[in-house]
Amino acid sequence: MPAVNINADIGESFGAWHKGDDPAVMALINSANIACGMSAGDPTVMHETVALALKNGVSIGAHPGYNDIWGFGRRAMKMNPRDIEYMVAYQIGALMGIAAMHDAKVTHVKPHGALHNVGIVDPDVADAMARGVKGVDRNLIYVGLAHSHIEKAAHAHGLRFAVEGYIDRMYDDDGNITSRFNADAVHKDPAIAARQAVAMVVDKVILTRGGKRIPVEVHSLCLHGDEPTAQAVGSVVRQALLDAGVELKTLPEMGL
Repeated sequence: MPAVNINADIGESFGAWHKGDDPAVMALINSANIACGMSAGDPTVMHETVALALKNGVSIGAHPGYNDIWGFGRRAMKMNPRDIEYMVAYQIGALMGIAAMHDAKVTHVKPHGALHNVGIVDPDVADAMARGVKGVDRNLIYVGLAHSHIEKAAHAHGLRFAVEGYIDRMYDDDGNITSRFNADAVHKDPAIAARQAVAMVVDKVILTRGGKRIPVEVHSLCLHGDEPTAQAVGSVVRQALLDAGVELKTLPEMGL
C-alpha cells in the first residue's frame, strides 16, 4: 500500500491580523509547518497552533522564512549565507521552546516562501539552510522540493530528507513550481488538485502545465493553509488519496 504525508503551512496569523482557517485545515493534515515569527506568526499564535496540532494528532514542524512579516516572507532578500544559517536555526529554536511548554517535540523543518524558492536554485542559500537545520538537530526531517539544491544540500549534510510535492500549485516543465506572479500558479479547483496529488503518489509523476510527466517519488504533499480554498481542496484531495488506497501518515511515521 502506498503511503504519503499531508502537510500544511499554518499558524500564519500575527497579532490582530488573521490568516487562514487553522482548525479546519489542521483536521485534514498529518504534519504542520508552523510559522516561527519572522515571515509570519507570533509567540501566542505559535503556542495556539502547537496545542491545536497536538489535539489533532498532527506532528509539529518549523516553517522558517525571511525576516519580512510585511511581505509574508514571499519577497527574496539578499543575505550573507551565514546570516541565513543563523536565522533558520533561530526560528527552529523558537518553536522548540514553545513546543517544550506542551511537552512536545519539533520533528521536521520546511523553509517558507521566498527562502524556499531561492534555496531551490541557489546552492549557497540551500547549503546555509541545511547547516542551520543540522546545527540545531541533525535528526530533524528536512522537507523540500525534489531535484532541487535544497535536496542536494540536505543529502550532502547527511540530513533526513522528505521530498515534497504540492497539492495546490502548478508545476512548470522544468519541475519547479510556477511563480505566483502567474494567474494559474495556485490550483483552486479541488478536482484538479486531487488529480495532481494522486498522480504524484500513485503514478509517481509530476504533471506540468505543458503536459510533461516528470518522474518523482514524494514523501509529503503540501496544502497551503492560507488559501481561501484550502479546506475545500484539502478535503477532496484527502478523500481521493484514501479512495486510491493511499495510507496517510505523519512525517515521523514515514520512516525516513
